[in-house]
Formats: sequence, structure tokens, C-alpha cells
Amino acid sequence: MSETSPQPKSFYYNLETGAVEEGLVSDWTSRMGPYATREEAAKALETARNRNAKWEDEDRAWNESDDPGTRKDED
Repeated sequence: MSETSPQPKSFYYNLETGAVEEGLVSDWTSRMGPYATREEAAKALETARNRNAKWEDEDRAWNESDDPGTRKDED
């Protein structure tokens, strides 16, 4: 008989209902996650907005760079 370690709890944010779910309750097309805590899952949309804004700022800075090695050239 082999022992298995318990799986850590995972939390997901349901995009359709806005509810936080423990484990794989909803279809993958309706959830964001996994998150380590219920609180992190509850902030899923805020986290996504913040990450997207950061990435957009980084893209803008990269595109506006004067360094040809790091600048995206427009065709």
C-alpha cells in the first residue's frame, strides 16, 4: 500500500457566477485559477486587470524604446 500526499486546496473564480469555488467544480471555460486561497480567487478579475495594465505599459515602453535591439519595428 502506497501513501500519497494530500493535494493542496485549489480555489477558482467562476466567470459566469462571480463565485469562488473550491476545486474543479465548473467547466474550464468558466473559471480562472487555480489560486492558493479563497481570497486570491475572489480578487481574480482585479489581479488580471492589474497584470494586463502592467503588460500594456511594458509593451508601450518597449515599442517606444530608442534601442533598436529592443524596439519593435513597424512594417
